[in-house]
Amino acid sequence: MELFDQHSHYQPAESKPLAERMRPRSLDDFAGQEHVVGQSTLLGQAVRQDRIFSIIFWGPPGCGKTTLARIVTAESGAYFVHFSAVLSGVKEIRAVIDEARDQIRLHKRPTVVFVDEIHRFNKAQQDAFLHHVESGLLTLIGATTENPSFEIIAPLLSRCRVLTLKPLDEDSLHSILNRALNDDEHGLGRHKLLLTKEAARHLIRISDGDARTALNSLEMACLLTMARQGPCREGEKRQILIEDIEQAIQRKALQYDKAGEQHYNLISALHKSLRGSDPDAAMYWLARMLEAGEAPMYVARRMVRFASEDIGNADPYALRVCLAAVDAYRFLGSPEGDLALAQAAVYLATAPKSNSLYKAYGLVQQAIQKTGALPVPPHIRNAPSQLMKNMGYGHGYKYAHDYKDAYVRQDYLPEKLQETIFYSPMKRGYEKQIKQRLDDWRKKT
Repeated sequence: MELFDQHSHYQPAESKPLAERMRPRSLDDFAGQEHVVGQSTLLGQAVRQDRIFSIIFWGPPGCGKTTLARIVTAESGAYFVHFSAVLSGVKEIRAVIDEARDQIRLHKRPTVVFVDEIHRFNKAQQDAFLHHVESGLLTLIGATTENPSFEIIAPLLSRCRVLTLKPLDEDSLHSILNRALNDDEHGLGRHKLLLTKEAARHLIRISDGDARTALNSLEMACLLTMARQGPCREGEKRQILIEDIEQAIQRKALQYDKAGEQHYNLISALHKSLRGSDPDAAMYWLARMLEAGEAPMYVARRMVRFASEDIGNADPYALRVCLAAVDAYRFLGSPEGDLALAQAAVYLATAPKSNSLYKAYGLVQQAIQKTGALPVPPHIRNAPSQLMKNMGYGHGYKYAHDYKDAYVRQDYLPEKLQETIFYSPMKRGYEKQIKQRLDDWRKKT
C-alpha cells in the first residue's frame, strides 16, 4: 500500500517541518478542541473504549483535523490508509477496498481510511466508498474546511458523524508553542530558545487559530534568532524577539491588543465610520484591525449586527451583503477573503441609515419587562381541536387574504398593548416605502 500509506517513504526527522514533527501522538498530548476530545465527549469515549466510528472533521486549516484522524486510528490499532481526494480516483479506491478485505481475512484488523480534503471527492468517488462504509468494511474519517452538507452526498453523510472543530484559542496555541520550544527530540529544545511575551503575542495573533502556521513561523524565527545571536553560553537561552517573528512571517506587528483598549477603540472607530457613511475611513479601520491580527470573523459579526442595528429596513439587502461576505471569507480565507469584508464595509457605509428597527426592538423588550407574559388574544390562538374551538380559540379571526389588498384591520397585540406602535420607519431608503404602506393601512377602518 505504498501508494497510500503516509509511512511508505522514509524521511529524516530533521527534514520534516516543525508542524509535522510536533504532531501529538495521543489525545493526552492534543491541545484544544475540548468540546470534541474531552473525556466525556462522544469521540473521547469512543477512542478510549476502542469503538471508533465514521467521522467527518469539519474545521479551518491547522485546527487538528489530520492529527485527530491519526490519533484515533493509532489508539484503535486499526490499519490506517491516508487517501488523497485530489490525487486518487475510483481505481485507487478499489485497491483500498481489496486491501481492507485482506486485512480482515489475514490479520483480523479493521481498516480506517482517512480522506484529506474530502470535499474534493466527486460523486463517483463518494459512491465507491458508500457501500463499504455502510457494511462496516471501512471506517471513513474525512477532513474538510468546507460545509459537509453542501460537499458530501447525503447517503454518505448520513453514515458519518460530523464533528466541528474550531480555530485554536490563544491558550492552546501558547501550549503548542511552548511544547515545541521545550521538546528536545522532535522540537526545538536543544537550541535553547525563549519566546518573548511580545513575540509570542504577535505570532499567536497572526496565526489566527492555525497551529501549522504558528509552528512553521516559529521554526523560521528560530533560524533567524540563531543566526543573529550565534552560540549561547551554558545555562543561557537565546531570545526570539518580535523582530524575528516579523521577519519570519513578513508582517509588521501593529500596536494592538485584542483584549485591551486598542481593540475596543478600533472596533468603535469602524462602527462609527460606517454609521457616519464614510467608506474610506471604514476601509481604513477594517484594514487596521485585520493587519494587526484581529480575527476576521469577529469583524464580520460586528458588521452583520451593524446591518440590522444602523441600516435595518432602510436597505434590507445590506444584511444579505454581509452574510455573503461571511460565506466568501469562510470559502477563501485570508488574504483573498479580506476583500469580501472590505466590499461589505463599503456597502454598509454608503447605504441609507435607519435605527428604527433597533429602537423598536428595544421598546418591545421594555414592554415585555413591564407587562410580563400577557395572554395571546383568543381570536389569533391556534385551534387544532374541537375543545379549543368551543373555548373560543380562533373565533372571530379575519383571514387577511379574503380582503382587498390582503389587509384587514384587527388587533394582534395583547389587550393591554393594543394600539401601541413600536416600529416607526424613517423616510429614508426602502423604509420610506414601508412607512407609506403602514400609514395607508392605519387610515383604513
